[in-house]
Amino acid sequence: MATQILRIRLETEEDVVAARRRARGIAAGFGFSPLDQTRIASAVSEIARNAFEYANAGEVIFAIDAHAKPQVFLIDVRDRGPGIRDLESVLDGTYRSPTGMGRGIAGSRRLMDRCTIESSEAGTTVSMARVLPTERDEIAPVGIDAIVNALMQEPARPRAAAAPSDAAMRDSLDEMQEQNRELLSTLNELRDRQDELTRLTQELEATNRGVVALYAELDERADELRRADTLKTRFLSNMSHELRTPLSSIRALTNLLLNRLDGELSGEQERQVLLIRKSAEDLTEIVNDLLDLAKIEAGRTDVLPTSFKPSGLFAALRTMLTPLLADPAVRLIFEETEGLPAIFTDEAKLTQILRNFVSNALKFTERGEIRVGARLEPDGEHITFTVADTGIGIAEEHQQVIFEEFGQVQSHLQQRVKGTGLGLPLCRKLAALLGGYVGVDSRFGVGSTFYATLPVQLVPVADAGELAGEDAGLRVAEGAQVAARGDRA
Repeated sequence: MATQILRIRLETEEDVVAARRRARGIAAGFGFSPLDQTRIASAVSEIARNAFEYANAGEVIFAIDAHAKPQVFLIDVRDRGPGIRDLESVLDGTYRSPTGMGRGIAGSRRLMDRCTIESSEAGTTVSMARVLPTERDEIAPVGIDAIVNALMQEPARPRAAAAPSDAAMRDSLDEMQEQNRELLSTLNELRDRQDELTRLTQELEATNRGVVALYAELDERADELRRADTLKTRFLSNMSHELRTPLSSIRALTNLLLNRLDGELSGEQERQVLLIRKSAEDLTEIVNDLLDLAKIEAGRTDVLPTSFKPSGLFAALRTMLTPLLADPAVRLIFEETEGLPAIFTDEAKLTQILRNFVSNALKFTERGEIRVGARLEPDGEHITFTVADTGIGIAEEHQQVIFEEFGQVQSHLQQRVKGTGLGLPLCRKLAALLGGYVGVDSRFGVGSTFYATLPVQLVPVADAGELAGEDAGLRVAEGAQVAARGDRA
């Protein structure tokens, strides 16, 4: 509810001047800045002058809505004139009046926060509002009374007679001088703001030039990185092919020696030849991983999906991996897959993923068990293969380096178990090729569970290399800390 502060009748020219002065005084009491005081006073002066000139009389009512949040300064200018013709065109700025009435109304509306006009043949009411400054405290009823008392203590000015008196002329001259001072102050402030705007524009232009130069440099560095990545992939591919031939020869020669085709070997000689063959096999495995990574990054890996049962996959894995189980303190267990549907995907690549998981678990499990299993996800469209071990586990702070190429986590087994950190990164990219992702749940000192989630029905992808390059190959498991990059092997 609004509280009325002051009412001024508009019967003479001096009343219009008084309305302007009272508007400025009340605005000052409410804590408005000098510039806002001038805006409010100018808006009141324009509307009050229109009421006096076109309706011959009227009134100005000043009030405050002290209950609003924030509080609002309200000004109503009313008259009983013939109303405003062409009000719509006046409000939208298209009306052109020889006396300038339309421009005054339009300008006043821009000076206030809110301005509404109701006009009819019975008269016109212009309601204006300006929100009080938020940086000052709210005005209590006592504060409103103080403002009213201060206004009442100002000396009353005598009303002019029919002919302008000297006092009226002085009032008009004083008001004109005040308006000129306000205009000069406003112009100075506008000039300062224009200077500030010019300075900011120059700074922005300089910043834009720097940003453009930075983008150009980033593009150049990106091109260099792309070229380096292409050269790296080409180098790995070429070197992998070149290394395969001598490694195959070494393995063949060691087999010849072990088969005694060139004569008997002593115990020490047999042990050394076995070490040579084991080293050659390990190096061959590394070369194969490098070649597979290079082919995937180059987009030259073909996905050949077939339909097969998980039980058949586990049977082949059992035959393949059981010979690797050299420590009797560790058991390799394959869970039952009864009830799981047939899966349509690249069996060789899935086998490679699970073989790497099991091989990794064997390296870091000194006792206990390694359990290979599979489960159908609730959506019925994905199947998750798991390899759980009771090994050394991976600390949480190290799980951020899992699945990164050549990344390794140091442990007391690292000296005994050699690795390059290529197995798990290869698993991640192979899973991406098959439309899935890999991850790990692990607790240090308890064990780890590596998993690969794949679609039951693989949808062929045109560009396998592009898919492999996406980060979609690695997801975060719900409710678990998932390894992001690196290989503990």
